[in-house]
Amino acid sequence: MRFKFTFLALLLGIVSSVSAQVTSHKPTVFKSAPIATPGSQTPTAAAVARVNGSVLTSADLLREEYAIFPYAKQHGGGVPKEFEKQIRDGALKMIIFEELVYQEALRRNMAIPPARMQRAKADFRKQFATPDEFSKFLQGDFGGSRQRLDDKIRRSLLIEALLKAEVEDRCSVTPADVRAFYDKNPARFHQPETYRFQTISILPPQNATAAQLKEALTRAQNALKQAKATKTVDEFGLLAEKISDDDYRVMMGQHKPMPVDQMAPQVIKALSAMKPNDVSDLIQIDKAYTIVKLQEHTPSGQKKFQEVKADLAKELKEGKRNKLRVALDAKLHQNAKIEEL
Repeated sequence: MRFKFTFLALLLGIVSSVSAQVTSHKPTVFKSAPIATPGSQTPTAAAVARVNGSVLTSADLLREEYAIFPYAKQHGGGVPKEFEKQIRDGALKMIIFEELVYQEALRRNMAIPPARMQRAKADFRKQFATPDEFSKFLQGDFGGSRQRLDDKIRRSLLIEALLKAEVEDRCSVTPADVRAFYDKNPARFHQPETYRFQTISILPPQNATAAQLKEALTRAQNALKQAKATKTVDEFGLLAEKISDDDYRVMMGQHKPMPVDQMAPQVIKALSAMKPNDVSDLIQIDKAYTIVKLQEHTPSGQKKFQEVKADLAKELKEGKRNKLRVALDAKLHQNAKIEEL
């Protein structure tokens, strides 16, 4: 269940981005996969869409699905059935968007300098461990035609070039923009009170008998003696790996900074009386026992501009980039004839 939840969250993030036609990766000709390269006319590749008369095939679509969902190999070479439609719809929108961008680049008579083309071809060849591996790819995906491969690489570079001109070169954010956003959104930068700490937990079995509860208390008391004897974070962490029953043992008992409103009252009471590097006494929560080692206490307050400005600048730039991409997609769709087959 934990894996499925994590996977679903990841997938929803991916699909929502492609549904907005936000190209977050390079054109898919640069991604090696055991299927035909976008646009290659293999005998088994069925048409899935026409964009102003240009045919996009099932090979194009499948490669884009692999780009969106790179974990396909972990799922038998395909996409889990419950997510097939979402990923297919996102991939279809993406290949249509890329084709529209490519056609716009041709309409503007954009060209790729020979030196840039040579670098791209050399970079593409580096994906293959041996000349024989490259030859097999060339034969399988392009019928052995280097010219067809070159055309696809040029297509990808033209898409990149137009996106650079229309999106990347226009999404810069100035220091003044960052400061203005910070000043206008004070609630966004409020820091709740947090504690960062390690734990060792002793957990009795479910429906424990009186004897098992007594045994758990004895284990907890012994654990406390050992924990109090540790001098460093690493020593406490190694002990947690060895004797703790909670899931944090695999991370040396380490917890990320945790807001107080997400913590048990017993733990907050213990931590509030501690200094960094202190080890608590036994903390009983229901029938379980926990020992905490405090690392850092951060009072509530406002994050300073200097602390957040770098990450905030990246966030604002990415938001601007996404808006420009979506606007470009809408503009290119206005007079386009698109048929989904």
